[in-house]
Amino acid sequence: MTSYRLHYFPESGNSYKLALMLTFCGQSFEPVWTDFGGGVTRTPEWRSAVNPMGEIPVLEEGTQRLTQTAPILLRLAERYGRFGGTNEEERFEILRWLFWDNHKLTGYMATYRYMRAFTPSPDAAVLAYFRRRLDDFLGILDRHLRERSFVVADRPTIADVSLMAYLSFPKHEAGYDLPVSHPAIAAWLARLAALPGWKAPYDLLPGKRLRCYS
Repeated sequence: MTSYRLHYFPESGNSYKLALMLTFCGQSFEPVWTDFGGGVTRTPEWRSAVNPMGEIPVLEEGTQRLTQTAPILLRLAERYGRFGGTNEEERFEILRWLFWDNHKLTGYMATYRYMRAFTPSPDAAVLAYFRRRLDDFLGILDRHLRERSFVVADRPTIADVSLMAYLSFPKHEAGYDLPVSHPAIAAWLARLAALPGWKAPYDLLPGKRLRCYS
């Protein structure tokens, strides 16, 4: 049986993606809390010992240290036969949405939410710029979900796991009331939350939290 250790911090949506995917696949993991707020991931010592890219999460799989969330999700889906594509078209669509999420939704939401909620004096102009971009991205996803239950197929895939992560944190952090602003996304999140094994981010990822200013 493969043993897993997950280096994370609780506010990390990318950490949540991996923790939730492991949980969905019936796998346990040892949580390794990381002092992201204290700057440990920027130290030469941490980068030498854990991840030269300086990023969280890191999934230890036996003696291997795996980084970058999307390829890890693909690896887990293939290994456990869950949440993957069943044909060429589905596999292409999963990749398409994973790339879009990393470049658009997660990329902007992670930065916007961190600045808005976890820094004491965010730049209002920068926040406004990120908000305009996120309004566009959330609108794209909401329109896509108006006519389907899940993002790619008639069942959840790792595309859903990836896209839903940063939208599952408390609404005061990012400042979006999704049932009001994007009801199709809110309904989709409720369907995912009904899956066996689902847990909210802070229930799945324990440890010292960053100070929240929002």
